[in-house]
Amino acid sequence: MNRRAFVQVSIAMACVAPQFFAAQARASEAQELTVFAAASLREVFQNLALTFEKQHPNLKVRFNFAGSQDLRVQIEQGAKVDVFASADWKHMKSLSTQGLVAEPKVFARNLPVVVVPKNNPAKVATFADLAKVTHLVVGAPEVPIGAYTEAIFAAAEKLNGKAFADKVRANVRSRELNVRQVLTKVALGEGDAGIVYKTDALTMPDKIQIIEIPSAINVVAAYPIATLKAAPHAELARDFVKLVLSKEGDKVLTAAGFDTALAQAKK
Repeated sequence: MNRRAFVQVSIAMACVAPQFFAAQARASEAQELTVFAAASLREVFQNLALTFEKQHPNLKVRFNFAGSQDLRVQIEQGAKVDVFASADWKHMKSLSTQGLVAEPKVFARNLPVVVVPKNNPAKVATFADLAKVTHLVVGAPEVPIGAYTEAIFAAAEKLNGKAFADKVRANVRSRELNVRQVLTKVALGEGDAGIVYKTDALTMPDKIQIIEIPSAINVVAAYPIATLKAAPHAELARDFVKLVLSKEGDKVLTAAGFDTALAQAKK
């Protein structure tokens, strides 16, 4: 190779090398998929994330678990999010109306239950006993579990009378910003009773007791999931939603106590 050719090749390599190494660096960097999910989905979504990360070796799923209302506000304020899973339709519909999410689908259903500390100091045996406890813990009205709780109280008022419902409401001493805060307070003995989702109650079998709410006044909590229209990783976001809605997702959700969309279809 003559000197002139050598110089031309050297210049070409000098131009290409930075681009090559930059591309290699980007390829070696793990991508992050950001999922905003209702607090009650913590364990089950972390479980699904392990499967998803095995399917996508160069990926890390990052979660933000909180009350659905807080997550909705963060998305409205421009948070960079790939997937949103809510514990109710209210907050998902708000984002859908604003054109921020794409094609929400219900992937699971849940039932509220009454929980009491393991030693049950207030001797709560039925939902009716909530009228005589001194410290009832519930979700704040803007939180899905709080809205479901108020719907249960309203149904109880129609069935058992206003005086009963007024007594129950009068015993509410704290309103928490997500369902796990309600569960934790009861588990620590800071409340005589609380209302949470059944799946949350099942995470603390050694610390709380579950008391079923009569079906005549109970409600069903629907959980929708959607990708964000401005998702930084749109294809991966769609893949994660597919996993949640898949038979594998169905198995994990059902094991955690959820009633899934697939399970509903089989009934």
